[in-house]
Amino acid sequence: MIRFHKIAASVFGVGFAKGGGTIAAIITCIVWFAAQYNLSTPHVFLQLIGVVVITALGIWNGNRVEKDWGKDSSKVVIDEVAGMAISLVAIPLTWPYMLSALVLFRFFDILKPLYIRRLEKLPGGWGVMADDVLAGIYANVLLQLIVYETWR
Repeated sequence: MIRFHKIAASVFGVGFAKGGGTIAAIITCIVWFAAQYNLSTPHVFLQLIGVVVITALGIWNGNRVEKDWGKDSSKVVIDEVAGMAISLVAIPLTWPYMLSALVLFRFFDILKPLYIRRLEKLPGGWGVMADDVLAGIYANVLLQLIVYETWR
């Protein structure tokens, strides 16, 4: 069972690559785009369900791999997948907006301003996931404002 947790936490081994967090975020953008490309309108409810499932899986996996890999190991990149997905919820499906979401999410995830760093101190999988979830929320809110101003 621990093998499953390591595979899921590292997103099929992406976490072992140099820059795994950024690679995982880019893959998330590509999968997000492909999953919704043929839809006439984005299904925000389904997007939110996906985010909740990924986040719950990340908390569970983070708890399980911590004893082998240590606290918030760089091998764990499912948190970047969750944060990137949150950044994209209800955002128009265009590459400029998706690229903006990627840049904003990575900015907040790497620099960890506005209480993001404090969330890393939470125990186990909660600490692994919470900082990326908040980074994704910040990126999404900022991008929603940009979309609103662009379309206004």
